Amino acid sequence: MAKVRYEEMLPHEVVAARTKCPIAYLPIGGIEWHGEQNCLGLDTVKIHALAMRCAEKGGGLVFPALFYGENRESHLMETNHDPEGKIAEKMGLPRENFRPGYMGRSIYEQDRAYIELLAHIMREIQSLGFEVIVVMAGHYPLLRHAKSAVEWYALDGKAKAWAVTGYELVRDQIPDAGDHAAAWETSLMMALRPDLVDLSRLPQDTSVAPIGVHGRDPRIHASVEYGQKGVDAVVEAVVTGAHRLLGR
Repeated sequence: MAKVRYEEMLPHEVVAARTKCPIAYLPIGGIEWHGEQNCLGLDTVKIHALAMRCAEKGGGLVFPALFYGENRESHLMETNHDPEGKIAEKMGLPRENFRPGYMGRSIYEQDRAYIELLAHIMREIQSLGFEVIVVMAGHYPLLRHAKSAVEWYALDGKAKAWAVTGYELVRDQIPDAGDHAAAWETSLMMALRPDLVDLSRLPQDTSVAPIGVHGRDPRIHASVEYGQKGVDAVVEAVVTGAHRLLGR
């Protein structure tokens, strides 16, 4: 299998791969609760693995995944979806750690800084000779930031970039695609990184709802087969769209 991780490649390898297919994949995500059965970095680990498969299938290279910098007070399980403090308790943390304002700057300032960071990274990638940049957001709320950064980056009308999460491209084939730590995401991880999933950590009594899981119950509906179906569909859709943007 050809190398596709930009940071691990020698200069001549990058030149050869970029000449063949000047598409760059930028995976972005974060660190967030994804149920007791999944790793905390699921969003970023998942989207980086998907980006790797896109590059392996259709060419192009994958840049280092971005785990940090996103808004930590909006659209986050620990801050917005843990009213009873169950997630904080499971993490062995006081609920006060996630009180409003704990990041020291406003939600607007956090959003703006992240969009600026993404645009900065995209300009860096462009300077390295890539014609198309696909920003792949593993944490779904980051899609709006990625789209804003893409618009900013492409103001000159020449740069080509696209922001996606993946699941929205395959809803016609897989209506249940897209959830939080439920059957979809857990299955993707079972197919991509089975070493980072442990369904036995969930209550075995399915009448007891898992903490911080939104969607179809992974204890009943998650499987490697469902995950692989999702991986194949997302990769096909993203590669097709990236090559269409490249114009080849």
